[in-house]
Amino acid sequence: MEKSKNLRSTKKVVLLSGGNPQIAKADGDGPVQDFIAAMPGWKAEIGRRLDALIVGHISAVCKAVKWNTPFYGIGGMGWFLAFHCHKHYVKVAFFRGTELQPVPPGASKVEGTRYVNIHEGKLDEEQMASWIKQAAALPGVLTLGNV
Repeated sequence: MEKSKNLRSTKKVVLLSGGNPQIAKADGDGPVQDFIAAMPGWKAEIGRRLDALIVGHISAVCKAVKWNTPFYGIGGMGWFLAFHCHKHYVKVAFFRGTELQPVPPGASKVEGTRYVNIHEGKLDEEQMASWIKQAAALPGVLTLGNV
């Protein structure tokens, strides 16, 4: 078990396989910030940068943690993005990724979804901001719970 210094509670955070923090399912910025604070090592900086890019470009963004993963969406439109820690990278999922230009490189078994794996020191903020803006403008995924 690893305890994050920035968590709102004093509860220890368990890191699941690949170092993904186990954070209780909840809506709002607080649980997402808890997740980011508990991301191990360099991945926490990637999480902070992704969150800042999303908030910086999408003023009406809604946030939640579901299934130990931060989700980002637009109220009434659905979820457009989520990210998850793996051993050697942070995986960003664009739920309507096949409609983005250029299409993100990582294929998925889920129709329409595409992934971007971000390795240490390899976040292309300009490209990521473009995908974020495009993804937020599309109808999102509603089957993952209300947003």
